[in-house]
Amino acid sequence: MTTLFISRHPGAIDWIKQQGVLIERWETHLSLSDVAPGDTVVGTLPIPMVAALNAIGAYYVHLNVEVPASLRGKELSLDDLNVLGATLQGFLVVPE
Repeated sequence: MTTLFISRHPGAIDWIKQQGVLIERWETHLSLSDVAPGDTVVGTLPIPMVAALNAIGAYYVHLNVEVPASLRGKELSLDDLNVLGATLQGFLVVPE
């Protein structure tokens, strides 16, 4: 069982390192073929990808952050994520 962090954003990478979460693989892009049952994937992935992860037996943890309109489209720093109250939350997605 491996924990993967998926992000291309330096601020998100710095933030997760600050949380004390043991990340064994760092990736900028996720391929389902790289994930095994029992793995944990952390990131900000689209819902269909999370459903696919859950279907193969992986656990998904989302980096939640409420981004105000004034910051949308901008690269968020570690400080930005801390000020915005970023959190981690596990999700199980089952399509209808």
